Amino acid sequence: MYAPQRQDVIAGEIQDRGGISVSELAERYGVSAETIRRDLDVLERQQRLTRVHGGAVPYRTHSGDENTVAARTTTSRDAKARIAAAAAEHFPPTGGSVIVDSGTTTAVLGQHLAERPDLTVITNSVLLAYQLSLESPASSPNRLHLVGGRVRGITQSVVGSDTVTALRGLRADVAFLGANGITAGFGFSTPDQAEAQTKHAMTEAARRRIALVDEAKLGEELLCSFGTSADIDVLITDAPSDNPVITGLRHEGMDVIHT
Repeated sequence: MYAPQRQDVIAGEIQDRGGISVSELAERYGVSAETIRRDLDVLERQQRLTRVHGGAVPYRTHSGDENTVAARTTTSRDAKARIAAAAAEHFPPTGGSVIVDSGTTTAVLGQHLAERPDLTVITNSVLLAYQLSLESPASSPNRLHLVGGRVRGITQSVVGSDTVTALRGLRADVAFLGANGITAGFGFSTPDQAEAQTKHAMTEAARRRIALVDEAKLGEELLCSFGTSADIDVLITDAPSDNPVITGLRHEGMDVIHT
């Protein structure tokens, strides 16, 4: 296989999988790691991927990119369903409380929360609050709380100083958080400062913090970091264990669950 052909295949695979390591590519194509690094350099110059330590992830145009909820709902549906199912295994016992961040992966978690009407649910997601208000059994409704603040239309989330203040007065059992990007070092990030402040307040308002992030987000660094591996206890993801970002996070001591 000629280099341009190999590079086209590599670019497509990284786009599909959300990231891949140099060592895996070298073994798969029977070439040296240095050859793969040159391939990745070429593809990065063509803006077809972004290099990260040990591998590469899909290309992002700039740190302020943000898709609408409608656009994100149609991507990685199977992965988000598996991640949500795994997250449901971490619900607290009867009578416990959870904080659920806005996002399309955490929204899928609502299907499992509807089956646990004994839990108190605090969320900043307008969509999740609406979903749970409809799906919870009428005879035993979820103790559902939508925190106050400003609604961001693009994410259908409640953010701002009022939201942060409300969260600072809470101590829930578990917080489930989404992210637009994750890397070792910079941590968990999002394009909007108000979103980042709200997410960080959620990490401080819970005894246990669990991030639900599909593989496509790994290797992305958005404008605002809201927490590092020290702020999140568990990452649940569909990414394989040899993903270079996962390797870096494990090196930092993060517990990672693969679906």
